[in-house]
Amino acid sequence: MKELAENRKPTRELSVGEIITTTFALYSEKFTQYLIPFLIAGAITGVLTMALSAAIIIPATLPPTATPQEILAWLPGYFAAILTLAIVTGIIGWIISEITQGIGVKFTADTLEKGQANLMTSFDFTVSKLLSLLAVSIITGVLIVIGLIALVIPGIILAIIFSLVVPTIIIENTGALESLSRSRLLVSNRWLKTFGLLLLLYIIVGIVSVLVGVISIPFGIAATFVSSILAAFIQPILPIGLTLYYYSMIARATPQEPPLPTQTA
Repeated sequence: MKELAENRKPTRELSVGEIITTTFALYSEKFTQYLIPFLIAGAITGVLTMALSAAIIIPATLPPTATPQEILAWLPGYFAAILTLAIVTGIIGWIISEITQGIGVKFTADTLEKGQANLMTSFDFTVSKLLSLLAVSIITGVLIVIGLIALVIPGIILAIIFSLVVPTIIIENTGALESLSRSRLLVSNRWLKTFGLLLLLYIIVGIVSVLVGVISIPFGIAATFVSSILAAFIQPILPIGLTLYYYSMIARATPQEPPLPTQTA
């Protein structure tokens, strides 16, 4: 913590506990700035989901006494509506998520490197790298899904290997393909540590998201909107934590200068 307070960027490899602690310290320090893009993203996602739910008519559930012919006639329309809604909201949510994650990483990187950061600068830079972010998301997503289907463990390993692709693209200004090998290099020989950090971050976000989902149920048609807004309060910790971990791995790979010899009288 002392190194981070003095230099902003870690000058040595941080432990998982230090990364988690510093993540929440940074979030508290710039709470409003971190929250704004995620609140806006949550509001946009929630409103669009509500609008799409109203626009895409899902056939009413059939009564238990429905005949086989009625069920066969009902199924295509039902699944078409559900699938359309899922695909459209999924694409919207995916693009918005990539933008907010990029903003979070850029804002954290500027805070650590320059001592100050600007949301509009972070947004503009992230948008300029959006195609790379989307491309790498597709590549890693497909590979991880294939790995999970293949026996689960390969998928987890790939998720660990590619965990730093977004910080690499944003901070090092790399392309999608280059970020894959760069992320693999950064986490090399730290697979278990990377897994532990990712697990903690996703558990924290996951628990809060589940609680938010339960709290939002009574709001009916507005439940998605309320859930998106409330979930925004915990989501910034993921890009903050990954950015800190990126700099921690950079510090690990950077040779430390030996201390200057003390002069004797």
